[in-house]
Amino acid sequence: MIILETTRLILREANIADAEFMLALLNSPGWLKYIGDRNVHTIAEAAAYLENGAIKSYRENGFGLYTVAEKASQKCIGSCGFIKRPELELPDLGFAFLPDYLGKGYGFEAANACIDFAKNKLKINELLAIVNPENEPSNGLLVKLGFELLKKEVVYENGTELNIYKIGI
Repeated sequence: MIILETTRLILREANIADAEFMLALLNSPGWLKYIGDRNVHTIAEAAAYLENGAIKSYRENGFGLYTVAEKASQKCIGSCGFIKRPELELPDLGFAFLPDYLGKGYGFEAANACIDFAKNKLKINELLAIVNPENEPSNGLLVKLGFELLKKEVVYENGTELNIYKIGI
């Protein structure tokens, strides 16, 4: 199901057919460095990851991470949308793209469309975003989108320190 369209992109609900793409994204250098190894190494594990993550979130929260595809090629290039984390009081805007699609404005285009969708369709008036402090491109993108840095905080059980951003929309 298509959720959003921008000039160059389609954002749609993820599905099990996206498992091969998700396997590539979860094991891309940027994901492994800045988000962490999810121990997903087969198509079947990627399908389970989708089922227990984004697809489950659509049912439980009415939103989730969406698959981002180029309009022209229909190729899956990234993921962008919302995560409801138990440790955060607001939905978290998340995004990740395959290496060949970084630095081309796709992240801004997709995230900006998601922020508009959150405000106008989901009726959400504030969002959070968490990001590794060393991930300069993602930190910069959040600032460009209008997020303000709240604090650095240990968020995960493994003790990872993350920047927490917030935006009112």
